[in-house]
Amino acid sequence: MNTTPPATIRRATPADVPEVLRLFDEIIAWFVSIGNEGQWGVEPWSTQDRQIARVTEACALPGAWIAEHPDVGVIGVLVLGDAMDYVPAAEEPELYVRLLLASRDPRARGTGRRLLAFADDEARAAGMDRLRVDCYGGGTGALVEFYESCGYERISTFDEDGWPGQLLGRRLG
Repeated sequence: MNTTPPATIRRATPADVPEVLRLFDEIIAWFVSIGNEGQWGVEPWSTQDRQIARVTEACALPGAWIAEHPDVGVIGVLVLGDAMDYVPAAEEPELYVRLLLASRDPRARGTGRRLLAFADDEARAAGMDRLRVDCYGGGTGALVEFYESCGYERISTFDEDGWPGQLLGRRLG
């Protein structure tokens, strides 16, 4: 019988930066192991001043959320807010998924989907029925397929300084 309580979702704070960087490093190491070096490179984010600053800024945003498992710590990150500068402006009110991360730890299984469901709830609470997200459109296409499996549809592709991106959207029913 599993007596471990499920992960909780709470607001992120600047104190979470080291754990979020650990999560980025974990995911980058996994990407390197599967040959997906194009998404975020090969260097741990915890060793790059620029990335440390980005994570610090993200954790301070009002739409930053953490999924935390009692045995593992931070297993997921969700940052909601306005659309990124490099995608076309929204034509209607929306909530934008600026960042979604989920640990590769088996105890984190389903965290990405759970955080996206949380994003749906946040959009409804704000009186919006539209969400958009962008993601890495290169590699095997698995990330785009993940978002599609969560109800997102492809809107357009873009290139951000050689980084192939995919913009997707979802209307809440």
